[in-house]
Amino acid sequence: MKYCAMKRRLAFLLAGLSGLLPGLLPAAEFDYALQARKVADGVYAFIGRTEDFTMENGGNIVNTGFIVAPAGLIVIDSGPSLRYGRQMRQSMTAQTGKSPVMLINTHHHPDHFLGNQAFADLPIGALPATVKGIAEEGNAFAENLFRLSGDWMKDTEVQVPNKTLAVGTSDIAGRRLRLIALDGHTGADLAVYDETSGVLFAGDLAFNRRAPTTPHADVTRWLAALDTLEAITREPGFTALVPGHGEVSRDAQPIRQTRAWLTWLQGALRRAAQAGQDMNEVLELPVAPDFAQWPQARSEYRRSVGHLFPAAEQGVLEGRY
Repeated sequence: MKYCAMKRRLAFLLAGLSGLLPGLLPAAEFDYALQARKVADGVYAFIGRTEDFTMENGGNIVNTGFIVAPAGLIVIDSGPSLRYGRQMRQSMTAQTGKSPVMLINTHHHPDHFLGNQAFADLPIGALPATVKGIAEEGNAFAENLFRLSGDWMKDTEVQVPNKTLAVGTSDIAGRRLRLIALDGHTGADLAVYDETSGVLFAGDLAFNRRAPTTPHADVTRWLAALDTLEAITREPGFTALVPGHGEVSRDAQPIRQTRAWLTWLQGALRRAAQAGQDMNEVLELPVAPDFAQWPQARSEYRRSVGHLFPAAEQGVLEGRY
C-alpha cells in the first residue's frame, strides 16, 4: 500500500516538473486561448484539436459549449482541467455578459468533466450512471491526465455532479431543452437538443473526421444510439450538430462517419476472431482506406483492439457469430 502511494506521489511530482522541461510552456502561459464559435443564435461551442492528450495541448482535444438562456448560461461539458474550466467560464461571461447557471456533463470521460471544479457553485447535472462513473473512476482518470498533460492539470480535482437529470423535454433556465439518454460510447451518454435553435450536442456518440475512442464501448448499442440521433437531424427544426470531437456540422455526416467506423471495426475484429488470429496479429492489421487519413486512426484502432477484441474472441467461442 505504501509503495503504491509513493508511486502515485512520484507520478504527480513528475507531472508537475514537466512544466519546467525544455520546449514546454511556463506556468504563467498555460492559456488554452479559448474562443467560442457561434453555432446558432444563442448557442456557442469551443472546438478542440483532433489530437491525443499531450503536454503541448493540455488536453484541449474536446468540444464543449454553452446555450444562452433567459436566466443565464447552460454549459455543456467542462473540459479536461480546472484551468480549462476557469478559462471557459471567463470567456463565456466576457462574450455574453451573462453568468453560467448550470453545467451538464454528457458522460464520464475525463476531457468532458475534469473542469467541473470551476463550476462547483452551480448545479452540475448528469445521468445517474455518469454520476456513478465519475465518482468511481474520476480520480484514476485525473491521475492519468496529470501524467499526459503535466502542469496544465495543476490543482485539478474531481468534482462529482450534484444533480441527477430527468430525461425528456423541459424548461431549463428559460430555454426548452430535450435531454436524451443513450448509451454505447459509455454506459450512459447524454445528448442535448436545444429546441429553440435546433442545435444537437451529441457528446462523444458522434466524432467528425476523428477516429472514435472505445474504452467503455458497446458497439452494438452505440450503433442503435446513432440511429436515434440521426432521426433528430431529420426533424424540421434541426440546424447543426456539435460532435464530441471534430468540427460542427450542418447535417448528419458525423453520425454517418462514426457509424461507418464502428461497423468496419466491429466486422474486422469479428473476422479476425473467426480466423483464429491472436491479438498481436490483429494489432498489425491495416486501417480501412476510408479512415486511414483521419487523425488518430491508427492509434485508436490499436486501442480498440485491446478494448474490444477479447469480447470478439469470446463471441466466436460461444457461437454467437
